[in-house]
Amino acid sequence: MSPVKHLDHLNLSVTDLDETVRWYGAVFGFHVVERGTSKGVPFAILRAGDALLCAYEHPERDQPRGGPRHHLNHFALRLTDQADFLRRAAAEGLTWRWSSPVEWPHSTAWYALDPSGYEIEIVFWKDDTVRFAA
Repeated sequence: MSPVKHLDHLNLSVTDLDETVRWYGAVFGFHVVERGTSKGVPFAILRAGDALLCAYEHPERDQPRGGPRHHLNHFALRLTDQADFLRRAAAEGLTWRWSSPVEWPHSTAWYALDPSGYEIEIVFWKDDTVRFAA
């Protein structure tokens, strides 16, 4: 079996595609690498480094596809420049889940909501090294 190299992308159903593209660009530096329609639904593929997000506009949906039994709790983006992120977050007026970051054993994490209400964990690993206890 071939091992997974890394997560390729997340596919999100969003309420407003243009606002989503603008917000992820302003906050995290994502830019559009592809835009179009699929089965009449507008979409955009966003890229920041090796991270990809696919966003499909579904303004009528009040929750991610799959209904209330199953949903995306949150996804996490790893960043390395906390000062730059906090500057962007302040400029954008991010909605925080908690008023201060969560200190995990090997990382610090902020939790914010995007324009469609998805929770995003913004992770800063100590020494930018992913590690876990043995």
